[in-house]
Amino acid sequence: MEFKGAHKVDNGNFITRYDLDYETVDGKAKTYEMISRNPDIRTIEDLQSPHVDAVVLIMTDPTGEKILISHEFRLAVGSWVYNFPAGLIDPGETPEVAAKRELKEETGLDLVEIRDSIGISYSAIGFSNEKNVCIVGIADGEFHESSSTYEEIEAGWYTKAEVRDLLKNNEPFAARTQAYCYLWSRDQNA
Repeated sequence: MEFKGAHKVDNGNFITRYDLDYETVDGKAKTYEMISRNPDIRTIEDLQSPHVDAVVLIMTDPTGEKILISHEFRLAVGSWVYNFPAGLIDPGETPEVAAKRELKEETGLDLVEIRDSIGISYSAIGFSNEKNVCIVGIADGEFHESSSTYEEIEAGWYTKAEVRDLLKNNEPFAARTQAYCYLWSRDQNA
């Protein structure tokens, strides 16, 4: 595919909708709809910007025997979904600072230790160029409601057996959370 251009369709408060024009290997025109946090995509370099938009928090309790999962009402699907705590990186923040802030805002917990930072990934590569960094660590403290009334979040600690039950009962999950939790809940060494 050869990138031919981007055309802004609509500018929202948090995302911008674009039509991307491509030419296929056999010379056909292909228009692809997408959304971005970038309000001014014009070139392929803009589309592929190295800017990281958000953090995803993969936290265990201090014992390592429980994983933190949020049960959150997600507006885009009009339903409650199991998901890792996550959020946008504010201007001037590093992913690590954003992780501490988002964890506190969404759950009331403190980020005690960062054990790893997993490189850049895409949130929803089928329709967005939003990029994340996963922060892996240990959290502790007391749960509190989200500090924002725009977010309905019930965070909790889950054992491997509890995670397996959630997965078996087909509870709706965000894909990245479901995949990680599936592997984590079956790892007998973790």
